[in-house]
Amino acid sequence: MDFIDRLPAGADSQFAAGHLKHWKEAKILDFERDIFAVENQIRELDSLTHMYDSVGDITHEIHKLKKKLRHMKRDIFQGLNGWQKTQVARHPDRPHTLDYIQLIFTCFNELQGDRHGGLGASIVSGFAKFDDQTVMVIGHEKGKAPEEKIFRNFGMPQPAGYRKALRLMKLAEKFNFPIITFIDTPGAYPGIDAEENGQSEAIAQNIYSMSTLKVPVISVVIGEGGSGGALAIGVANRVLMLEHAVYSVISPEGCASILWDDKEKVKQAANSLCLTSQELIKLNVIDLIVKEPLGGAHRHPKRAAILLKKALRLSLEALSHSSPEQLARHRQEKFRNMGVFQTEDE
Repeated sequence: MDFIDRLPAGADSQFAAGHLKHWKEAKILDFERDIFAVENQIRELDSLTHMYDSVGDITHEIHKLKKKLRHMKRDIFQGLNGWQKTQVARHPDRPHTLDYIQLIFTCFNELQGDRHGGLGASIVSGFAKFDDQTVMVIGHEKGKAPEEKIFRNFGMPQPAGYRKALRLMKLAEKFNFPIITFIDTPGAYPGIDAEENGQSEAIAQNIYSMSTLKVPVISVVIGEGGSGGALAIGVANRVLMLEHAVYSVISPEGCASILWDDKEKVKQAANSLCLTSQELIKLNVIDLIVKEPLGGAHRHPKRAAILLKKALRLSLEALSHSSPEQLARHRQEKFRNMGVFQTEDE
């Protein structure tokens, strides 16, 4: 007899109602629907074992479903294409910079302002403790609640944000503190006021100045890294990237609009941009892929932070033996060599 036949009258309808409730409340992606359905089935069966004695022992059925779930997650997330990775990177529940600061660092003291009258709320920055070492933490912040997203300009920095970041990077260099940056932006804010205030100049100045810093610089792409808006805090000795993050010269939407004048081709654009961590490490754009918990960082933020902290610790240790001059030279050579290729004649 199947376990569902052992349920009391009306229990199956309660099961379905609970399933639908969780389905409506969750923020799920199209390819996650089967995963979510199995998770809800496990959750509901587990609760039924405590509600109805007549159900009997269904531990074996729950165990089989959990095993099925693990295989399902592994198969789905190992086979994600570029557009699906983009969706994961943009997931509203995915941890942002402030989440990782809370989970990885201690004694964080935020420093604000670019000293030119701007706040730069799209970028958060300040000193923090990483283990027992003082570091400068700088990162894009998208926000979560609607009000916070507006305040953070949806993670799209204006010139003040980049100038603030540069001010604090130079401050870190002055006191010989390593710099850790978190990249998570669709791109720099493209508004007229940003251009009038020197958006391009601010980004260019950051890229130039970061290449000369005499302290270790580590950058982590935690969500989406878009164009110069990402690179302005991404010129690092070590560039890490979370497994399901994306990093590209342009967004899939922008690429589809420019190349085909058709935003409906966004999936084709995403799959053509080579924006996934697996593709970028082959091109030597990034140095390390940081594994995410099964199902993505948005499913298990604390576990994702633990994995990222281990990777950061190893990267800091690897850079600690380099002299200031070696650090700057390594960074310059690293980025100059990107895109170098040889023809058959050579």
